[in-house]
Amino acid sequence: MNRVGAGSGEGRSAVRVAVLTGGSRGIGRSAVLRLAARGVDVIFTYRVDASAAEAVVQEASAYDARVTAVKLDVAKTDSLDGFVDRVRSELATRGLARFDYLVNNAGIWHTASFAETTVADLDRLYAVNVRGVFFVTQKLAPLIVDGGRILNLSSGLTRFVFPQKIAYGAIKGAIEPLTRYLAAEFAPRGITVNTLAPGATATDFSGGVIRDDPDYRDRVADVTALGRPADPDDIGRVIVSLLSDDMGWVNGERIEASGGMKL
Repeated sequence: MNRVGAGSGEGRSAVRVAVLTGGSRGIGRSAVLRLAARGVDVIFTYRVDASAAEAVVQEASAYDARVTAVKLDVAKTDSLDGFVDRVRSELATRGLARFDYLVNNAGIWHTASFAETTVADLDRLYAVNVRGVFFVTQKLAPLIVDGGRILNLSSGLTRFVFPQKIAYGAIKGAIEPLTRYLAAEFAPRGITVNTLAPGATATDFSGGVIRDDPDYRDRVADVTALGRPADPDDIGRVIVSLLSDDMGWVNGERIEASGGMKL
């Protein structure tokens, strides 16, 4: 999984490094482990569960890659300068100044009707799922190698509709034009920027309902061409694929990985 089209910018190295937000569980955890299995060093963030993050680090130690967990709440923009300093420090221990891949995966879920959604609900969704992506990318942009990759996580719910997902779907929708603007912004540096929109995935999102409730899983299966919800590894594999050399000419795109939901 060598870097595609990397220029001669500072920080080029045979060592490849990914920075991924929200890597202690679910889709992010799968992506961290699959990147490590490919020999990619990973610096991932977690918000509260240090034990879960450490478990990912320990599992990744089976591979020929260095994986580091860093505590970060992406909604707290005043903490981002300190996070960037930590990334710089981690890169320096590898003899590097820049990294290859940024995956904006951290996000929060919300389930409520339109009538029941509050200002606080919408503000919190925006702070994590949009503002966090915007400013994490802005702060880390100088550290991304020319010819690198940025991948932003959206949701299948920006295309299809499920009850009580109006706020989450609408807020996630902002990621998709943001991605296109960033693709244009970073084009002179050869950095591609794409959106991955997972469909229903069996994680602990929304209390683990997709993972743990057979009736809900059946409802998802009924509207999915491949007949089941995704497992985290289904999406983790797509993340790794979109960072690979083979995807170097894909830029500014929304790629949905839903198994064919609501076709």
